[in-house]
This record gives sequence, C-alpha cells and structure tokens, in this order.
Amino acid sequence: MAVESTFSESGSRSLWPGRTALLVLALCFVLALIGRGLGEAFTVFLLPISETFGWARADVVSIYSLASLSMGLASPFVGRLFDLSGPRIVYALGLLLLGAGLSLAAFADKLWQLQLCVGFAAGLGTSCLGNVTSSLLLGRWFGDRLPAAMAVVYSATGAGVLTLLPTSQVMIDHFGWRGAYHLTGGVLLLLIVPLVLLPWRHIAKDTVRSSSTSSPTLEDEGLTLLRALRHQAFWALFSTFFFTAIGMYAIAVQVVAYLVEVGFPPLQAATAWGLSGVVLVIGMLTVSWLDTLIGRRRAILFSYGLTTIGIGFLWLLHRYPNLWLLGGFLLCFGSTIGSRGPLITAAAINIFRGKRVGTIFGTISIGSGLGSALGSLTGGFIHDWSHSYDLVILFALVNVLLGMIPFLTVRALRE
Repeated sequence: MAVESTFSESGSRSLWPGRTALLVLALCFVLALIGRGLGEAFTVFLLPISETFGWARADVVSIYSLASLSMGLASPFVGRLFDLSGPRIVYALGLLLLGAGLSLAAFADKLWQLQLCVGFAAGLGTSCLGNVTSSLLLGRWFGDRLPAAMAVVYSATGAGVLTLLPTSQVMIDHFGWRGAYHLTGGVLLLLIVPLVLLPWRHIAKDTVRSSSTSSPTLEDEGLTLLRALRHQAFWALFSTFFFTAIGMYAIAVQVVAYLVEVGFPPLQAATAWGLSGVVLVIGMLTVSWLDTLIGRRRAILFSYGLTTIGIGFLWLLHRYPNLWLLGGFLLCFGSTIGSRGPLITAAAINIFRGKRVGTIFGTISIGSGLGSALGSLTGGFIHDWSHSYDLVILFALVNVLLGMIPFLTVRALRE
C-alpha cells in the first residue's frame, strides 16, 4: 500500500496551544542542550586525555566516533521506547546513561573503558535526550508549526557549544578531566529526580491528535516499520541524513586544524569556529522561516546551496587566506549545519505519522549517526593519506550534493 501523504500535506490543524506548549519546548531545548552540548564538549577533553595516557590521537578520537555511532544506531530503539512508554521514561533513561557514563569515566585507565563509558553509554544517553524524542513530543503540541519548534531544539547544539565547552574547560582547569567528568555525571544523575516529578501526564498528552478533525491518518492504517521500509520516501530520507552527515562532519571535525594550517593563529581559528554556534542558531530559524515563505523543498534546497558555497569558500581559503573568505565560510557553512534537520524531521513525521512513528523516524535517523561517524573517520583518513585538505573538501562536497539529490528526484519530497 502506497503512502498517500506528501511533503505538503498535514494531518492536523496548525495549532498554538500557548504557554504550556512553550514550556514543553523549553524542556526539550534544555535536555537537548545537555545531551548535544556535553557530546561536543569531548573536544575539550581530548587533549588532556591524550596527555594522561600518551595515546595516539586517532585512538582518542575513536571515543567520539563511537558515541556518534551509538547515538545513531540507538535512534529506532529510542523511538520505539517512546511509542511504548512515553517521554518521561526516555528522558530519565537518557540522563541515567549519560550521567553514569561520564561519572564512571573518571575511573577509567584503559581505552576500552572510556569507549564504553563516554562512547557507548553516553552516546546512548545523548540519543535519548536528542531530536527523536523531542520531535515526537513536540509534534503533539505544535502541529504544522513543528518545523519552527524543531529549529529551536536543533539550535541547542550551538547553544551547548557556546555554554558547555567553556564550562567544561573551567572545570578541567580546576579539577582535572577526571574530576570534571565525575562532577558533571553526578549533577546529571541528580537531575533525574526533578525530571520524573514533572506533570508528565499533561506534558505527554497529544493535543494535536485529540483536536484534529482531519481524515483518517496512517495511524488508522496501522503502518509498521516493515511496511515503511518498502517505501521510497523512507530510503530517500535515510540517504539524505546519511550523505549530508558524511559531508558536514568530514569538514567540521578538522576545521580548526585546517584554519591553522592556512595561516590563522590557533586562538583565532578556534574562536572563529566557535562562532558557528551563533550563526547556527540564526541559520536554523532562517531556514524554518523560509519554509513558510517559499515552501519546504525550496527552503531545503536553498540551505544546500549555502552549504555548497561555504565549502567553496573553505577551499579558496587555502589559496587566499583572509577574513572575508573566513567570514563567508562561517556564514554559509556554519549557519547550515543541521539547518535542514527540522524540516526533514517534520517531513518524515508527516509522511509516516501514526502509532509507530517513533520507531520509523528513529530508524531513519540511523543514517545521521552512521554518516557523522563515517564522515569524521574517512575525512581524517583521507587527510593522512593525501597530506592535503583538498581531497577532504572534495569528498565533503560530493556527499553534500548526494544528500540533496532526493529532494530533486523523489516525488514524495518534491511535492
């Protein structure tokens, strides 16, 4: 049976429940900020961990890659758990895994122990606190306004970089990396108590479905994951997440090193890339605003166009290093990291909405985790093999263009 929903259709009215909806949005934002912010904060822990054990840089980076992989592979299970038990259980489990993983990492003295605690456990916890849970919960409150709500949640990554990275560095300076991990983990475990005491019966209710007067949805048809796997739209969205993540993370992990190599002072390079957290928020909100102005497909293609231009600026920086090209790269590339996510998420939930939407969307999200892990590892390998960033940049560009293709060729995403 073909999926009848298209990109432009919606199974619910555009609702704005008001104050409660904004509080739910704030809760999702804070939890996403904690999860993604602490995940990206590993870049601050990388050097002190390397110095403590004398491990090769690639070995330490494997912890970050494992966390990205775990986060992606856990997505369908997070979605299924949401479908079965609701957001309270998922969020509480996320804080438990993330808090316990970081706290126990303080006692690690072998690489596999850090991979288990920070890579596997913390990666699973971040997945529970991340976009799958937020999108499913916010979809119950915001209806057709879900893209705008998800833009706010996706921007939590940038806010987390701006706040938790310097906070982590201050903690490392005062307590060492072990003390910083142990203290952070303990705080997260304590947060479970107020989290579970929130009025979840009211927070988790489905205001959109109960208020909708539309025709029967895919929930009434009983769409399952196996049936969703047969549809072109599923694999189109999966490939978009996968190839786009490869392209973006092949560059993002090595940006600071690249800028230093082309002649920028290390502090200036790090500060410049740190500003991506600011332009990321602007990009998220702008692309979501364009969704209402020119349509979802055109807004997504516009963001891909900016990403492509940004990659071009990055390549030119090696030939003509100057602040203008650097600013152009940050504005075009930095503002579009994840900017398509809210719109693609809304499209997936609209197409596959129903009782099992969490499981289906979570499975689609595997593509993002696999892509980010593969992109970061492959980008590093290409640089070590070629001793140049040119092939890394070309590799990133090809994958970004591959990620855009479904929006040009797949009917469900074109209409």
